[in-house]
Amino acid sequence: MSEPVLKRGFASDNNSGVHPAVMKELLRVNRGHVVGYGDDPFTETAKELIRNELGEQTEVYFVFTGTGANVLGLAGTMRSWNSVITSHTAHIETDECGAPEKFAGCKVLSVDTPDGKLRPEMLERHMHGFDFEHHSQPKVISISQATEMGTVYTPGEVKELADYAHKNGLLLHMDGARIANAAVPLGVPFRAFTTDAGVDILSFGGTKNGMMYGEAVCFLKPGLSEGFKYLRKQGMQLASKMRFISAQYIAYLSGGLWKECASHSNRMARELQRRLREISGIKITQKVEANGVFVIMPDRVAALLSREYFFYPWNEQISEYRLMTSWDTTSDDVVQFSDKLKSMMSEHR
Repeated sequence: MSEPVLKRGFASDNNSGVHPAVMKELLRVNRGHVVGYGDDPFTETAKELIRNELGEQTEVYFVFTGTGANVLGLAGTMRSWNSVITSHTAHIETDECGAPEKFAGCKVLSVDTPDGKLRPEMLERHMHGFDFEHHSQPKVISISQATEMGTVYTPGEVKELADYAHKNGLLLHMDGARIANAAVPLGVPFRAFTTDAGVDILSFGGTKNGMMYGEAVCFLKPGLSEGFKYLRKQGMQLASKMRFISAQYIAYLSGGLWKECASHSNRMARELQRRLREISGIKITQKVEANGVFVIMPDRVAALLSREYFFYPWNEQISEYRLMTSWDTTSDDVVQFSDKLKSMMSEHR
């Protein structure tokens, strides 16, 4: 059987492989027998590493997927008559197949955001109907860090949203699928824009940044995780051989691997941005603060280019496309892609 040709593209950081250091750690823990379902020394080590980053009060629960982390994190703090307010580009709104509504039974209220970032004044129109039984009751504000548009909240912006949420009796949830890609440009520890900024619930991801799979639901305030161990089991997210999720976090957090991978990925995005800016007819639509580059290009050119490089349309109404870099993207990948696009744009004119 012939091996498939596996060419790196710019569709998603989910498409990249697993960092060798993570694979090495998986092999290291793959020996002997340990108690399943998280009662093993590797899982305790991984939890301690996360607590070192976020604070000793943090309650950590490992799950399989990012959707599982988001939905269970929300479900653990909401009732069916509650609502969660988020950006119209948020993963829980656009890419989770209605899972928050189905599993948590809650209502998702979206807010249009030009750059994926919520601001307190955008939320005012949903701050009504409290204690009125005909109206869903707002309970959580959910943000993504980095956002789905490749932008990043500053610690001050997160704190402003947390203060606003708490003032109105709400919680602040953060989808941290790309949290490392946000931490690098901010140049601050994770806790500076999570725990210290007032975030209540965090989905702490690593799959998009060199891990194989697995996410962590982190409750940053005491009392929020009550009953969550049962909810995780009901939600089919309790891993029997949990050491193989935990091992990845050990590799990811113990030696700075998260920073190495995210720094490289972000650097490749900036390099891609720089080269695309030099191509006549290409427009970059968002700030490049993490590892995403959003561009407008002619649909005909995009269709031809996609025969050689995999990437996704974002807003088809304005011919906007998303290009994502990964921990394993190379400078050659960026050069070859941008040169090909430049050649196609010249022919298109």
